[in-house]
Amino acid sequence: MIIEQIYTGCLFQASYYIESNGESAIIDPIREVDLYIAKARNNNSKIKYVFETHFHADFVSGHLTLSKKTNSKIIFGPNAKPNYECIIANDNDEFTIGDLTVKVLHTPGHTLESVTYLLKDSDGKDYCIFTGDTLFLGDVGRPDLAQVNAEVNPEIQAGMLFDSIQNKILVLDDDVIVYPAHGAGSACGKNMMKITFDSLGNQKKLNYALNSKLTKPEFIEKVLDGLQKPPQYFPENVKLNKEGYEDIDKILSSSKKLLKANKFEEIANENRALVLDVRSKEEYENSHGPRSIFIGLDGGFAPWVGELIIDIKTPILLVCNESQIEEAVTRLSRVGFDNTLGYITIDKWKENGKEIDSINSISAVETVKRLENKSSILIDVRKENEYKSQHVVNAHNYQLSSINNYLPKFDEKNDYYIHCQSGYRSMIACSILKSRGIHNITNVIGGFKNLGLTTLNLSNKICPSKL
Repeated sequence: MIIEQIYTGCLFQASYYIESNGESAIIDPIREVDLYIAKARNNNSKIKYVFETHFHADFVSGHLTLSKKTNSKIIFGPNAKPNYECIIANDNDEFTIGDLTVKVLHTPGHTLESVTYLLKDSDGKDYCIFTGDTLFLGDVGRPDLAQVNAEVNPEIQAGMLFDSIQNKILVLDDDVIVYPAHGAGSACGKNMMKITFDSLGNQKKLNYALNSKLTKPEFIEKVLDGLQKPPQYFPENVKLNKEGYEDIDKILSSSKKLLKANKFEEIANENRALVLDVRSKEEYENSHGPRSIFIGLDGGFAPWVGELIIDIKTPILLVCNESQIEEAVTRLSRVGFDNTLGYITIDKWKENGKEIDSINSISAVETVKRLENKSSILIDVRKENEYKSQHVVNAHNYQLSSINNYLPKFDEKNDYYIHCQSGYRSMIACSILKSRGIHNITNVIGGFKNLGLTTLNLSNKICPSKL
């Protein structure tokens, strides 16, 4: 028996490779599927099934491409209604992979079609569960992503989730291993642990949602409390996973076009394309094309693209290093942004005498000196819960996810100093503000991490779990 967790850091997502006696299965694959095919080929194994725990909202799954390339069957749980051929399993249905058995446990709550897959070993013993977004480590899936109607709302789904956990998961033995679909950093939950698998018994001790003393109303209240607004690209990804999408090979082939500077400008103007610079924040800080937006590959790239770019069909032109183009297009496609029209390197841009801009950045120590001026304002672009946990006294919280809503608050009379936790998000914020014509801004190097080491007054620290 082989069980391998394949973790994609930029999505905080886990897919799984299962194998026994020449047969294999994939659970919740990411969009680029060649890694699963290669793994099976190297082991002389045939991919028999592609199991989906639910219609994913935070990424485009690779189930369709993988099924097409391997002639494997796609499995969904009850209530799933995709626009393509697949097996809609019933609760308690079983599927064999070599000597192993996969049992379908219908666990609605996160979504109506959500299932947990229980894997039994060759002796028929319950070995592990693949919980999708039903159960995380330290948390449970958010119940507020389904379309609200008379029969479904977050409260109703939270109640379903309680029943699913009580009746389908907590009845399993403590030594059963829990393999979730996401880890810490994902927007699909609010209190996830950094570890990526654990025993069910340990989770009963650590996970607030598995507290045996919780009543159903208390569970609903706790699960719904403190949920941030879901990223706006989520419904679009659900739609792609339900209805279908282009194979990523075609997207890569059409997107990896190195453009000359004049052609780059021409395409940008003709298509009203977003110019997205994916290099490091340091490279962007030193030199970039005017009005380009920074979201670097070395940070939480895909989720921030999905959070900040409203329409997944937005035409995109990339600024990147030659070695980055395939990774950039791939990671854009993971969250459904398939309309990349080409790219340019900053050197090619400069060679043609095109205008170059930069971001003014200063140290935390220098920021302290600047804030002595009454016209200086400190802007914290972290999430609300981060800000509430601890912040610089008198700093304003303009969250990056909704930075455009704060544009009217910026004026020409003041100087604005932008910070996040360590510098990645503040650089994104500065790029957006400059593209909107706001130039009296300065990035704080090292963000709150460095500001906290200065003489600035900080608010009392509050544990995030208590917010």
